[in-house]
Amino acid sequence: MRTSLFTDHYELTMLQAALESGAAHRPSVFEAFARRLPEGRRYGVVAGTGRVLEGLADFRFDDEQLRFLSDNKVVNAETIKYLENFRFTGNISGYAEGELYFPNSPLLTVESTFAEACVIETFVLSAMNHDSAIASAASRMIASAGERPCIEMGSRRTHEESAVAAARAAMIAGFSSTSNLEAGARYGLKTVGTSAHSFTLLHDTERAAFEAQVASLGKDTILLVDTYDVENGVRTAVEVAGPELGGVRLDSGDLVQQAGWVRELLDDLGNWNTKITVTSDLDEYAIAALASAPVDSYGVGTALVTGSGHPTASMVYKLVARQDDAGEWIPVAKAAANKASVGGRKYAVRQLNERNRAVAEIVSTSEYTTGGPERDLVVPLVRNGEIDQAHVGAAGVKRATERHHASVQELPGVARKMQRGEPVIPTVMIQD
Repeated sequence: MRTSLFTDHYELTMLQAALESGAAHRPSVFEAFARRLPEGRRYGVVAGTGRVLEGLADFRFDDEQLRFLSDNKVVNAETIKYLENFRFTGNISGYAEGELYFPNSPLLTVESTFAEACVIETFVLSAMNHDSAIASAASRMIASAGERPCIEMGSRRTHEESAVAAARAAMIAGFSSTSNLEAGARYGLKTVGTSAHSFTLLHDTERAAFEAQVASLGKDTILLVDTYDVENGVRTAVEVAGPELGGVRLDSGDLVQQAGWVRELLDDLGNWNTKITVTSDLDEYAIAALASAPVDSYGVGTALVTGSGHPTASMVYKLVARQDDAGEWIPVAKAAANKASVGGRKYAVRQLNERNRAVAEIVSTSEYTTGGPERDLVVPLVRNGEIDQAHVGAAGVKRATERHHASVQELPGVARKMQRGEPVIPTVMIQD
């Protein structure tokens, strides 16, 4: 699917005006970054980079799209002619997907002509703002869950394509599986699912529904036991499947209290190995509250796919340097109150202590070393228009998942607590 019209009208009118002035082909550097983290969050998680690269491969203007732009007088004939052969030919580098970030971390650096960087801006921000918000929320949920697995199941609560992106972002942050089949097919993710309340209501009795599910899916299936009465549901489930019953799911009521006595009931009935999965509008705080309950896994939907109160990462995409007519690089920056930026291309390293724990994010306008333990954060993603395939598809998700796990382990332990606070490490800006 072409991605070139997933953009704002003004990107193309800027292009038209730049072509008119002759500045469209000036070599330029743009950066995507977040001025701040969502209120109270200790760190953010970079996600969406792989989707940006996948979309960039299809960022072309075909005849139908060009006709739309022409018929609706979005741009003039000269701009249409430029777009006929549009292809991104520049360089992109940035934080590896799955990496943690902090205020003013240079998450994505685009080096190309102004025209090429301008046209892709909206698509870049759309993917990264959404996916990073989801991954950041998911990472907090994983921290609350500890060793217990989390299942992404929010497809019904968001746009159909957003659901796929959300499942991908959640898996990068540590979720074990998703209910979304398109996400599974597209990115090689593990998918799971059994039945909803409607399946039980379809049958004349709860027992009949359980018998049908067990006969079809096997005794290790998970039975939803709260359609009517939970205790009767658990007893019926055990009678139908016996001690080999894989699990029961609780989707309503006081989950902490309910999980406790359901566990006791299962044990009394001899089902010591039957697991308990809980769902029902969980977020990181509800998961934390269930830490002492005998729960084996969590199914998370609405809170996850809406960023748990922060549906965007509020990233921006700014021109930070350009060449003048003499070919000299000029740092440029916005100076408006509360939205000021720092000019010049940025470099970033994470300063570590002797125990390899992160202590600071060092962002500089020249290649800089702390002189002590540190880790480079910026990796190449696109070179002369050629996309590094290691960052896309199923391989990209696996790589990002590993990067996220390693990055979280690098943080001080306080980062995984739910208390609101400032970023867990400071960002230190060093300018020439």
